[in-house]
Amino acid sequence: MDRRTFMRTAGTLCAGLGFVGTEAALAQQSDSLPPPSLPGGRTLEEALRARQSIRSYSEQDIPGEVLSGLLWAACGVNRKETGKRTAPSAVNKQEIDVWVTKKDGAFLYEAKDHALVRKGSEDIRALTGTQSYVPTAPLDLVYVADMSKVAGKTEAEKSNLAWADTGYISQNVYLYCAVMGLGTVVRASIDVPALSKAMGLPPNQRVIMAQCVGYPKA
Repeated sequence: MDRRTFMRTAGTLCAGLGFVGTEAALAQQSDSLPPPSLPGGRTLEEALRARQSIRSYSEQDIPGEVLSGLLWAACGVNRKETGKRTAPSAVNKQEIDVWVTKKDGAFLYEAKDHALVRKGSEDIRALTGTQSYVPTAPLDLVYVADMSKVAGKTEAEKSNLAWADTGYISQNVYLYCAVMGLGTVVRASIDVPALSKAMGLPPNQRVIMAQCVGYPKA
């Protein structure tokens, strides 16, 4: 198979997918994200060759346009006419929410409007994992499954599908980071009750995994 372009250029995507936040998003006190920074002509092969786990991060903040590109790559809308995403989900339930935790608070990514909804002002990064390096990453993503939406007939099927759907999103983040010079590592060692309480999650929402993102420490 010929090598294919990993992603389109940022300008083309912004024009074709309408990444400007809507009035509805602003009415919900959302912060519309800037146009996403994307790797342009980098190929999928380059992303796969560069993919790795990084556990040491610099203090450099992630620019808004890079955060925008990261979240779109994770599970943004790539087919505006249908609302379908860059990551698959069983029966298109789209049951996985991506939370963004930074030093200035916690946010929920709204893929439909490509916007961040503030959920809290406290820095809860340290609660997103038990490893010592977790609070040093400028960004920690938390993947939360709405178990009332997830496909499956039994609890075991629902759990398996929630984990699988989270894995697709996590790998998208890995590939984006690989071609954008970012470091990342996905994690499952979490004090889930403590984090769920800090995030104010209802019983039907379950923390599945978390993922550090930042520029690698030199």
